[in-house]
Amino acid sequence: MDRHLGEWRFALDRWSQDAAPDWDEIARLIAAIAATAEATELRQAASQAQPSVRNAATNPSDHMTCVVARRRLAVVRDVLHALTTPKFGRRRADPLSPDERCREMLGLPLGGRLAATEIHQAFRRSAKRVHPDAGGSQHAFLALAAARDALMRAR
Repeated sequence: MDRHLGEWRFALDRWSQDAAPDWDEIARLIAAIAATAEATELRQAASQAQPSVRNAATNPSDHMTCVVARRRLAVVRDVLHALTTPKFGRRRADPLSPDERCREMLGLPLGGRLAATEIHQAFRRSAKRVHPDAGGSQHAFLALAAARDALMRAR
């Protein structure tokens, strides 16, 4: 991980709040990021921002040039924020196996072997709640039936 990410993030946050930033200093920072950043997306964002920031440095009185440069800097800031923000609580997308997911849908225990009668009884109990005639949805009922069929095949 880049050791400069925090410094770069702080500098860009400070300059984004400034009404009249020093565009020459920003141009030097963006060039350093484009040349030395380890993260590919950060290097790409910085290299794409370089021309706009250089234009703002050469002509800081042109309002539209400065607006375009600020927009490009915002992209670089967003990438820096994404790279430096801690990612707490991230979990795997689906911790259950397909068999465990089917068992969970039917309200069956996750471990052990199942008899055909256990699977059918669990299906009937669950089907009473999700059947379209009982106020459930067709999609949920079909998913429940598919879970039953998958468990019957896996026995």
